Amino acid sequence: MLLVLAVPALAASRPNIILITLDGTRADRMGFLGAKPGTPQLDALAQKALVFERAYAQAPTTVVSHSTILTGLYPQAHGMTEFGSPLGASLPYLPDLLRAGGYKTAAFASTIQLDPHSGTAGGMDRGFASFDAGFHAPRAGEGRYISGERRVADVALRAASWLQKTGVAPFFLWMQISDSSNGEAATDAAVGKIIAALQAKKLFEGALIVVVSARGEPLGAHGEDAGGVFLYDETIHVPLLVKLPANQMAGKRVPGRVQLVDIAPTVLDVAGLPTVSKMQGQSLLRVARGSGGDQPAYARSDYSRQAFGWSPLESWRVSKYLLVRAPKAELYDLTQDPGAAKNVAGNFKGTLDTLAGQVEGFGRRVAGETAASAKLSSSEIQKLASLGYVGLNQQAAGSATIAGTDPKDKIAVANAVHKALAAIEDGRPQSAVPALEAMVAQDANLYLAQYALGVGCLQQAKYAPAIEHLRKAIQLMPESAWANFQMGVALLKSGDSKTAATHFEIALSRNPKWTEASNYLAQAKKR
Repeated sequence: MLLVLAVPALAASRPNIILITLDGTRADRMGFLGAKPGTPQLDALAQKALVFERAYAQAPTTVVSHSTILTGLYPQAHGMTEFGSPLGASLPYLPDLLRAGGYKTAAFASTIQLDPHSGTAGGMDRGFASFDAGFHAPRAGEGRYISGERRVADVALRAASWLQKTGVAPFFLWMQISDSSNGEAATDAAVGKIIAALQAKKLFEGALIVVVSARGEPLGAHGEDAGGVFLYDETIHVPLLVKLPANQMAGKRVPGRVQLVDIAPTVLDVAGLPTVSKMQGQSLLRVARGSGGDQPAYARSDYSRQAFGWSPLESWRVSKYLLVRAPKAELYDLTQDPGAAKNVAGNFKGTLDTLAGQVEGFGRRVAGETAASAKLSSSEIQKLASLGYVGLNQQAAGSATIAGTDPKDKIAVANAVHKALAAIEDGRPQSAVPALEAMVAQDANLYLAQYALGVGCLQQAKYAPAIEHLRKAIQLMPESAWANFQMGVALLKSGDSKTAATHFEIALSRNPKWTEASNYLAQAKKR
């Protein structure tokens, strides 16, 4: 009984809360989870924290997974995507709830994907007094660390500086760090910098500190290079540490299965704030105390459908099994096959059917009406129709269908598109455009390839082909804020300011705070 009462009693004093989200960091790369060499700063924190040995993300992509962390909702319910769908105003949102509860709030992001003013994460600044990002669209000759990404050490320095200046009143600090070179050492050092800043202000002992990776990284496993598509452990099993105020339950290791959808309810629980009925996760403290059980873990990837037009994927981890719902169903016995290398779906049809029924039913139950935020409004559709777009290929973000092209059969295409897109984001379109041209010649319905090719041509001032490919991208995904933004830029530079203005208006309707789009719209209207 003493243990159950301890955290709420401390929560009455409103602990400072630090949420550190890593991106592209695998569980099997952490020293406190058995990796060698270790991660000394994180390993030291683990000795004072709850260690969740089996934590699972609900999506293998950055924006979707962070949305789950901060809303306590499954992907179908919050409706966020990697392509600029805004955060619904009616959704429960942890920063907003904490600010209403008296917390000073600040965020520090390392990637344009989580910049709420860049068109990719619209609305995610709700509840933050300050949101440090400031990225812009990639331009030819600019490396990613100029336009769309910050080095880990720089983000940590900004966050630590804010900590040093802030008062002792309760605060919520979110620091998101990613390293495109997969440098665990840099990530570990950044966490250490924040811990040191807290200790210097004597704020460490009383703080709630959550360190979690939003997603892992495939690194070639199952044939996948960049991530976003598959739902195997390499991208879904992630590290999770929770250091409670006064270091309660320090060093306790929790073997039960937990999910990132549980993080927001946990923070509210420890902060002593009311639970939110709309949230779909549970407090991790229940699991830590042994009362939450070993729950199934669900994950979903709509990215393969949105980016490439292939089937979405769902996974279900329960008992010793991993089920992947796909056009070609997959079932793995993880006790015998932890690397998920041998698909036994054909040998255990009864088990396969039972688990498939479970995951399908679960997916339907957690889907919410809020996913409609990903869709275009009627006025946006009318604007596109006035420009000659017909038969727009808009799909509901929460579609449960599992028919279509199996991503397993096309993963080499995804790898090639991601490689080309990375070159364009790094300001090197000349190395990417020929490969992309060959890809769309083979399959014109690859949204991400058409979009990347349009941006690559735009960076090279080849406006006519840029407009052609961006038009096809919008036809495939009319709700993409980024495709409409880039189309506006291409049209403006080619002299069609009137049509450009319409595309900027659509981009801004998806994210009204997008400064770069606002500036371009003003230019278009002056001409």
